[in-house]
Amino acid sequence: MNPALFFEPDGYLLTGPKLMGRQVAGNGFLRAAVLGRMPGPLAAYTASRASADVFRDTVAQIDPAAETSWIPGPRLDLLAQAGIVYRPDQNLGPMARQRLRVGPAAYSLTGVTHTLATPWTLDALAKTLVDPLMAWDALVCTSQAARAVVEAVLDKQGAYQRWRTGQDVAVERPLLPVIPLGVHCGDFAFTADDRAAARARLGLAADEVAALFAGRLSVSGKTHPHAMFLGLQRAAQATGRKVVLVVAGQAATPGMDGLFRSGLTAFCPDVRPLFVDGADDAAYRSAWAGADLFISLADTIQETFGITPVEAMAAGLPAVVSDWNGYRDTVRDGIDGFRIATWAPPPGAGEAIARDFEAGALRYEQYLSRSNTAVAVDVAELTARLSDLIADEALRRRMGAAGRARAASDLDWSVVYRSYQALWAEQTAIRERARADPATARWLSQAPKHGADHAGPFDTFASYPTHHIGPETRVVAVAAITPNDYRRLVAHQLLALWPVNPDLADKVFVALQDGPLSVDELGRAAGLTLAQAAETAARLAKIDLVFLS
Repeated sequence: MNPALFFEPDGYLLTGPKLMGRQVAGNGFLRAAVLGRMPGPLAAYTASRASADVFRDTVAQIDPAAETSWIPGPRLDLLAQAGIVYRPDQNLGPMARQRLRVGPAAYSLTGVTHTLATPWTLDALAKTLVDPLMAWDALVCTSQAARAVVEAVLDKQGAYQRWRTGQDVAVERPLLPVIPLGVHCGDFAFTADDRAAARARLGLAADEVAALFAGRLSVSGKTHPHAMFLGLQRAAQATGRKVVLVVAGQAATPGMDGLFRSGLTAFCPDVRPLFVDGADDAAYRSAWAGADLFISLADTIQETFGITPVEAMAAGLPAVVSDWNGYRDTVRDGIDGFRIATWAPPPGAGEAIARDFEAGALRYEQYLSRSNTAVAVDVAELTARLSDLIADEALRRRMGAAGRARAASDLDWSVVYRSYQALWAEQTAIRERARADPATARWLSQAPKHGADHAGPFDTFASYPTHHIGPETRVVAVAAITPNDYRRLVAHQLLALWPVNPDLADKVFVALQDGPLSVDELGRAAGLTLAQAAETAARLAKIDLVFLS
């Protein structure tokens, strides 16, 4: 099936000023959705017509033959026809509350984890247990580590709710399948000529071994580079080989590239540095094509999956990575590369960091830095494994080939997207079984029609007015008014915020020609529901065209 895609450009396009992994993942997913689509249009669900136009144009760039459609924000009935709504992040709660307006079983929601360390993300995850997410919804966890984080947050929130309410209430959780992010392997299919041209462009000599670090340059949000510098320096000394560190990416903050450069000078003096601008597509592609091995020692809690090791595998580069979060799901130690052991303080040891962050004494970047500078990478093991790869071209080729085969068979977006399609079929089957079960159907029918945070303004603030307009409220025309009089009146900019549709106003004025009517009578005469008739009468009374009593 084709899901309806919750679409805002920031979640899928690579043109923003600050490129993040979630956008790379979103762009890859969109390409997979277009290329792997089932018959029928791909629908963008967005409140903005401008965003829908961007979606249409983006899809056309991927495949001009692909048909698209737009589901405007309020049209939840069209989401029900789609059956599945995909959102490119983990913030499913607001959409689950919105779904109450058409019923909790109207369609299924699918989200996906990215960074899990931010307070707003953790808050959204905790609310999963109180938001109306159902057994036919799913939060895709991109790694086993990500799923462990989600389950830990839900367990803690469940314990809190039991303490707060004094009741042991079992809340059904959404599905938490583990589906990795993917790469389009064809983007990293380099020929021998591509490699030769790339090395010439980068100025890499035949006897130099190029280690590639690719991605965002951030010592707190991505990786602290000190261990990488030490490992490469010591491996270069141990092997006697000429080693180049190719740093390809974009600085997360001003001056970050300078920090990397000074670190290289101080801790890695025997390794030649080569910086490649990640915003230059051709140069960035050359970095991937010309490298001999890949290195990324992620040590931050902000990293959840890590797409660059998978890109390295697709490019046929052996990957040296930290044994950390999603990296251990993708790089097979001793096969596609090496995973280097990491050490961190035990659970409970970070209470002071959490306290200071919650109190505002730490900014988010400081919170991350306080955390990741307490994560150690085994530098001795790192040095040994880098030495193995730097000294042995055959080992590099063997591991690179294994990684390329693994990426093609398991981690190409065409394969990963089929896992999503299987998940959507499972979600649909669960939802249909629930609707067919009489007991569940009765329970679903008792669901509120909206969340408490988005009740109608005349419900939440019902205590404000002197009177409420009810079915017996009498509506009296203040004076005879022609359709043209009404149109001239509401054309004034001061009255532009609340005019009643002129055609509807005509019907109301015609109905009131013979005398006052109750709101109920007026609604029947104008073909309106009671709520619509009450609102219409109030808007006309607002501009002194009718009188209410």
